[in-house]
Amino acid sequence: MELRQLEYFMAICEELHFTRAAENLGITQPTLSHQMKALEDALGIPLFDRLGKKIAITEAGKILQEQCRKIFSNLKSAYEQIEELQKVKRGKLVVGALPGDLSQLASKLLLEFHHKYPQVQIKIFGLDDVVERVLQNEIDLALTLMAPEDERLTKIPLYNEEFYLTVSYDHPLADRDKVEFEEIKDIPLVLCPINHKCRQLIDAACSSAGFVVQPIIESTDVDSILSLVKAGVGATILSRTLLSLENDGSLKVIKIENPAICKEITIVHHKEKYIGFAARGFIDLLTAYVKESKLNEGVYCEK
Repeated sequence: MELRQLEYFMAICEELHFTRAAENLGITQPTLSHQMKALEDALGIPLFDRLGKKIAITEAGKILQEQCRKIFSNLKSAYEQIEELQKVKRGKLVVGALPGDLSQLASKLLLEFHHKYPQVQIKIFGLDDVVERVLQNEIDLALTLMAPEDERLTKIPLYNEEFYLTVSYDHPLADRDKVEFEEIKDIPLVLCPINHKCRQLIDAACSSAGFVVQPIIESTDVDSILSLVKAGVGATILSRTLLSLENDGSLKVIKIENPAICKEITIVHHKEKYIGFAARGFIDLLTAYVKESKLNEGVYCEK
């Protein structure tokens, strides 16, 4: 069994078509078929069912495909680690963060990261499915809340996030420093849509309290939500992180009690993925910013 044969095998698995796979590899279709026949002979079992012009991966093929993913991932990791030992400070880092406050938090560190690692190409994306992207090896790190328990993930606790009722200074509740959670059901709200993680957190808390929140306006744009609240259209519920980044003093922040809306923010990466100097550097910058900004002070989440 040769590494080249495994590369050919994975190309066929991706296309499920010998001719297209051969074109992608830059070889002839007969050459590809010959190599697959040699691989199947070496293993003593078919890897593909030939169904006329169509092919399907056999059970043995599926086993080999899963192991090949690990093999090539480990090889990539070896190259990255060797490169780092040679102190070649270059490469690429892809970070995903939930849209809104967390993506803004990650983006806030871009300039500092670039100054520290000028040869590293960094990309930051605001994505709702950041954890799934990590599992699919499409991004290196994810900044998220409500991270699921998954043995394939490594989770690094960053800080506890608390959410606050936020109103204009003309709002009837502007003279309050605290509100009971139960009061939320009677307040006109401007919120993110239901597919946003922060909204799902709010909805889950309301459901536990026995009511359903029905916003008067929904928007994916944070600036629009802030503008509407400043104009007195309604109140909103914002994270401490977003308020630290965006509140210019024109909004009144009111603590929600009994219960508070709170969740742990974590950095996640694939357990089998090598985390190099660039990723570790970004994690260090995030951790330092959280400490300097005191985002975690006085916030306690119930487990």
